[in-house]
Amino acid sequence: MALNDATLLVVEDEKAVRDSIVAYFEDSGYHILEAANGTEGLAIFEAEQPDLVICDLRMPGMDGLHLLNRIMETTDETPVIVVSGAGVMTDVVEALRLGAADYLMKPVVDLSVLEHSVERALERSLLFKENYRYRQELEKRNQELQDHVDRLKLDLQAGRAVQQRLLPRFPLSQGDFRIWHDMEPSTYLSGDLVDYFELGPNQLVFYIADVSGHGASSALITLLIKTQIDRYRDELENNTSDIVTNPGQVLRQINLELLKTQTGKHATMFYGVIDTLENRMDYSVAAHFPAPIVCFETENKLIEPESLAVGLFDDSGYETRTLDLTGFRQLTLLSDGIFELMDESTLSEKETRLLELGSDPTHTMHDFLDRLRAKGKTVDAPDDITVLTVEKS
Repeated sequence: MALNDATLLVVEDEKAVRDSIVAYFEDSGYHILEAANGTEGLAIFEAEQPDLVICDLRMPGMDGLHLLNRIMETTDETPVIVVSGAGVMTDVVEALRLGAADYLMKPVVDLSVLEHSVERALERSLLFKENYRYRQELEKRNQELQDHVDRLKLDLQAGRAVQQRLLPRFPLSQGDFRIWHDMEPSTYLSGDLVDYFELGPNQLVFYIADVSGHGASSALITLLIKTQIDRYRDELENNTSDIVTNPGQVLRQINLELLKTQTGKHATMFYGVIDTLENRMDYSVAAHFPAPIVCFETENKLIEPESLAVGLFDDSGYETRTLDLTGFRQLTLLSDGIFELMDESTLSEKETRLLELGSDPTHTMHDFLDRLRAKGKTVDAPDDITVLTVEKS
């Protein structure tokens, strides 16, 4: 709204003064309403809702202060400019206390002074109204955002519940071997995945995957990986393929499947197959980090990450390695979220500390994770922390 498109209400009991003010502001392009006293002015104000009021202070019946008070009780958005020839300072103070936008003394010889006061008051009023509308719009947007966040939280909770159903519910034992896991989820949908299962009476399969990033896209990749490996299990049961028993082939196929999604997601993985009869583990590593910790009766060592993460390049190669499990005690696999909670300052120091912890026969990495929980370090963890352990009694 242009300022001179505003509607002004002039309340003045002296007709000559009122006529001069009305004529001046009409010539300036304003829409003018006029009243000869406070009672008439209040009625017009309530009926027409003008943008600004100019009123005399001393009038018979309802005076300017009373009118100002009644207007302020109705709304504080409409500026009121008081004009008076009384020159009493207490009137000035009272008018400003009640909320008058300005106070001018009669006679107003140069009506441009009054016009300047009107323009300033209208500008402030317009700014006030725009700010009010902005606040209302902002509150509306904030409420919409909060509603969206609430819905997102519900979606995350539902997604988290679905993910938890993908994980093994109980430890897996076969002969002297036992496999179990522990996971401390972050506030996001998980990018970590673990699974383990039997293939007949003499084979155990286990794997861990850590998908890049967080959120729904990473969670969907974990679902894709599990679905793909479950399909390989079905193929073995149906005697159509034995790929599930070949770690290198599994990682090569997972690599190609991730590339097909065109999500830009990749994952580090360790996939192992234990033959409990021959006491042997076949495995393949796709850049899994931290390095797996394998403990024997006579030595403890790291299985260094090999190859690239799955989902990066279609020509990546993944070899199947074999590890003799004579004297084997334990294999520990971790997701890199564990680094976020460790006190050591450098990555090298953290890796060294993990090897020490993983090699200590008096406890497991599950115990270490429990201690971190007890200290409150896992609260609001920025990444999932997963521990997968293969143990031979």
